[in-house]
Amino acid sequence: MKKTLVLTFALALSGFGAEWTGYISDAACGASNANDSQASKDCAKRCVKSGSAPVFVVDGKVLTIADPKKAMDFVGDKVKVTGKVEKNTLTIEKIAKAS
Repeated sequence: MKKTLVLTFALALSGFGAEWTGYISDAACGASNANDSQASKDCAKRCVKSGSAPVFVVDGKVLTIADPKKAMDFVGDKVKVTGKVEKNTLTIEKIAKAS
């Protein structure tokens, strides 16, 4: 019961513009490229350049990005994102490199 209540509350909050820190990776490799290594950054950039969609990875969870153009300048980077999540799709309101 507590888990259901907490999950419901978290999902309700996600509709109001929350903030997360994670990585912009590619749909082909997903969470495996969500780290600070140069090899992962290069791989994500190559995959996106080859047509794979950028995705947002936070805490090992891979989210589709509603408007991928907003993430294109951040592929391979650790970022701070403000936005909304609905059905595993992130709508980005603000995005910037994380420090």
